[in-house]
Amino acid sequence: MSDFKDAAFGAGHDHIFLGAAHEENERRTWMVIALCSAMMVAEIVGGSLFGSLALVADGLHMSTHAGAMLIAALAYTYARKHATDPRFVFGTGKLGDLAGFTSAIVLAMIALLIGYEAVARFLAPVPIHFGEAIPIAVVGLLVNLASVWLLSGDHHGHSHGHGHGHGHSHGHGHDHDEEHAHDEEVRRIFAPAGVFAVSIFEDGVPPVFRIAPETSNSKLTADAVSVTTIRPDGTRQTFAFSDRGGYLESKQDIPEPHAFKVIVGLPDGEHEIEFEEHTHDHEDAHVAATRDHNIRSAYIHVIADAAVSVLAIIGLVLARAFGWLWMDPLAGVIGALVIANWSWGLMRDTGGILLDMSSDRRMADNVRHVIEDNGDKVLDLHVWRVGPGHMSAVVSVITNDAARHPGFYHAALKRFRNLSHVTVEVNAPRVAA
Repeated sequence: MSDFKDAAFGAGHDHIFLGAAHEENERRTWMVIALCSAMMVAEIVGGSLFGSLALVADGLHMSTHAGAMLIAALAYTYARKHATDPRFVFGTGKLGDLAGFTSAIVLAMIALLIGYEAVARFLAPVPIHFGEAIPIAVVGLLVNLASVWLLSGDHHGHSHGHGHGHGHSHGHGHDHDEEHAHDEEVRRIFAPAGVFAVSIFEDGVPPVFRIAPETSNSKLTADAVSVTTIRPDGTRQTFAFSDRGGYLESKQDIPEPHAFKVIVGLPDGEHEIEFEEHTHDHEDAHVAATRDHNIRSAYIHVIADAAVSVLAIIGLVLARAFGWLWMDPLAGVIGALVIANWSWGLMRDTGGILLDMSSDRRMADNVRHVIEDNGDKVLDLHVWRVGPGHMSAVVSVITNDAARHPGFYHAALKRFRNLSHVTVEVNAPRVAA
């Protein structure tokens, strides 16, 4: 057996795996810290001068809020300054996930403290100074809303998680029911052999055609299908297909734009359909690979604080209006549960990345398909995330073509926009003694 090992290509060559909006998110986080710190100083000084214990207490609470933001900000700064440090074998892209995991633990502790205080007040109610408490809660909410506005200028990491790594993150998954839910990209052909869905599939790679059966009696083989696109200027392109087990996928990529007529050749004859260019805004597992969990953790902190402020205001107003003193601790319990849920989600996502859990299984499937479509066999494949919008892969290939070296596979895998670091091992087949 002969082995050839090679390094990586693209951004992975210098091992810089920072998110596309790293510096912008870093600036926004520092701005939120400045806002929270100013509010903290104003409340503590004001409370001390006017003898308001509630104002001092809220100022101290704001200090914990600023401290949580500091975790995210320092992670951004450290990751940027040490991005080229050779001691970090795979760069500093994961530092944001480590900070996010730490913030998730802090959030969990805050949820426990709020829950404990709420239960204690259920058991032993304390008098509430509504004249002070309500205005402070309103001011706290305004500060949190301002913080949300500062952090949401870039949506790289908030709870919706729209990813913007390298290139667009379209995709519909390998699940056909999910894929076909996007009717603007699916055209159906009703033929004697059954119903077939023709779609344009994009999953962090150049788009390809997919043809999938939608009825139990629908069967097609790759060599029995042909697809030809006819563009407005008359340009034609014919696509060949591979059988993916359950659906057919074109071997060639579809150039932009996606506005053309399509002639689909089936055993019963030709069928004409049409696609129109449109914008994409779909989320899938690919988004998880591009999400910046550091800015997401900061966003969750301010959203959680804003939610607690809203609940506190509601509880205080009802308690004051109807004498329902139990509303204040009830609002605390609800807030604690909401924060705990967000904390768990953040902890689960960041923990998986820190343990090199595959966050985008479709990327591994696509890498395998590209290599095996060339007649080779993948012996071993590992794909994991090394930073927001950056995936790394180690692949071992067995080939009968002695001319194929690691560079051949590197060139084939460059189509994957978020695959920033690839190591290829090429093996010749064993020869029986």
